[in-house]
Amino acid sequence: MSTPVIPIWKPSSARSVLLDAFVPVPRGSAASSPPPLNWPAKDPTDVLDYQLDISPAVIGDEGDAIAALDVSIAPNEPGDLSLHSAYADGTSAVIWLAGGQVGTVYTVTLLVTTSCGRTLQRSVLLPVLSLSSPTIPITAIRTNAGLVITDQNGNPVLSI
Repeated sequence: MSTPVIPIWKPSSARSVLLDAFVPVPRGSAASSPPPLNWPAKDPTDVLDYQLDISPAVIGDEGDAIAALDVSIAPNEPGDLSLHSAYADGTSAVIWLAGGQVGTVYTVTLLVTTSCGRTLQRSVLLPVLSLSSPTIPITAIRTNAGLVITDQNGNPVLSI
């Protein structure tokens, strides 16, 4: 006889990105754009939690926390990536994402408002790949020898 399990849920740190830091730029140097934020690839059948930690934006105001969250996903056609649910856990926005088309890199934009009135918006890239049956997307970039070029996480780099 199986016994029901009462889950104790905690967001996975494997799919967490930290907001780009708010660091002053030294005098005489130009500010440059930070690299795009991205989560590791997901399979279209996965329904997983993804996290954006905004704690660098509220350093010095320990009482501030996320009060409102607006999430948009592009592209947004039938069968594309969809928002399953969204939560806030202090200074972390936690969203559950489902679906997606293989070979598509989605842009998930989160608009966060904190209880102290701060508002910030960040976009995070999320590639969808067939991880349950490894196939290389047609848009994968290959070397002259036919090898697939991958990023630091082992995901194929896709052409646009």
